[in-house]
Amino acid sequence: MFFSKLIHLLSCCCMVVLLCAQQRARAFSPPGGALVGNRSHNNKPSFVRSQIATQRYNLLDSLGSVFQNFGKKARASHILIAPRDWDSEEEARQKLIRLKDEINNDPEKFAEAAKRISSCPSSKKGGDLGEFGPGMMVRNFDKVCFNEDVGVVHGPISTQFGEHLILITERTGEN
Repeated sequence: MFFSKLIHLLSCCCMVVLLCAQQRARAFSPPGGALVGNRSHNNKPSFVRSQIATQRYNLLDSLGSVFQNFGKKARASHILIAPRDWDSEEEARQKLIRLKDEINNDPEKFAEAAKRISSCPSSKKGGDLGEFGPGMMVRNFDKVCFNEDVGVVHGPISTQFGEHLILITERTGEN
């Protein structure tokens, strides 16, 4: 029993290391190609925000979430407004606050809004990210999905990818 849990824990650690490396690589690759002076065709930055605290999602954060939420799984949807789609962070946050009031925790309205507004490829599925475990999402996103109420729209939440509204649709493995 002890050894099977140890093996599971070690495999989780390896997975977290790989996911962190993958997220870091994605965080600095521009959407749609090479950087031209760090600007896209519309003169807005074409990279994700790397200077904010959420970029520091490291191995210790991942392991902490895995230990704290061991055995849990979550399913969530989100609406992302990426930095390339706003003129100011405050503008994006205000837009999401107004949208949150319109949605009023209705999953169907959330999915429709995600299809219309979200910058994430998951917008095609109404923002649905599928099921995931602790440590698989960036820190602020992970904290909301494993600690906040299910069935409620949360946010705006800041990550290095932009500003989000998050709807936790399901969480399993709770005591």
